[in-house]
Amino acid sequence: MSELPTTPSSDANPLRQMLLAREATLGENMLIRRLLPHRQRRMIGAWCFFDHAGPADVSQGPGVRVGPHPHTGLQTFSWMVDGEILHRDSLGYEQLLQKGQVNLMTAGRGIAHSEESPAQRSDVLQLAQFWIALPQDKRFIEPAFEHYPELPRLTHQNALLTVLVGEFMAQRSPVVVYSDLVGVDITTTQPTQLDLPLNPRFEYGLAVLTGHAQADGQDLTPGSLLYFSPGQSHLTLNITEASQIILIGGAPFNENIFLYWNFVERNKAEVLESIRLWHETDHFGVVKNYDGPPLAAPKLT
Repeated sequence: MSELPTTPSSDANPLRQMLLAREATLGENMLIRRLLPHRQRRMIGAWCFFDHAGPADVSQGPGVRVGPHPHTGLQTFSWMVDGEILHRDSLGYEQLLQKGQVNLMTAGRGIAHSEESPAQRSDVLQLAQFWIALPQDKRFIEPAFEHYPELPRLTHQNALLTVLVGEFMAQRSPVVVYSDLVGVDITTTQPTQLDLPLNPRFEYGLAVLTGHAQADGQDLTPGSLLYFSPGQSHLTLNITEASQIILIGGAPFNENIFLYWNFVERNKAEVLESIRLWHETDHFGVVKNYDGPPLAAPKLT
């Protein structure tokens, strides 16, 4: 959660910027690393939130349980690295998300959803979850949900690249977004060197989920995000062991947003109205079949 307004990036920012995650534990053993938003870097393109959850042992107990809660003005993008999560929303969708799949929920003017571990599940869970800010002309669109069981993949210099969002190395993801973005999962089973093309109009973030890598002499381990400002056309990545790495990028988002709890708005007054709508009306709809109460919004003063 961020209580501060974000600002767009600019070419005046440092060419390289290492950001360290804020860590928290969900339940008994689920480590959450929050890489975005960061006090030094609020967004990368339209990417305004990046959580890395796990890997965690969910073989015992209830696993993950996140009760019904609202969203506005964004798309939630969930990339399942290991295990399973069950999604339910107020549009009536109920979708099991499994390893190598994506759930994309477009909140638009407002939607509610829940997330939980299914009763029958793998022992280990690991998830990368992102929020994508919707531009002004799209932020009040009707809510929607899409499940993507398969994404385009290619092998490059001993690495398996999965194109999560946008176009990369002549492969295009089917995921529908409303800003100029790219997202790539990079998985290796052995040490390798990768030479990757970059769009010089984009700013980028590079994060290791598991393993270890170096980018232009910078060490990358889980819990860190390396930012690249626009103007670069390639990246050399030295991966020193079996690793899984996420590359995200996009054209700088030239709108100020106000991110609070699960809302992406433009000012405090809009956030307060969204909180009121969640607590006092049926604007966000009802999430059915979740065994538990909805979440209450934290007070914004």
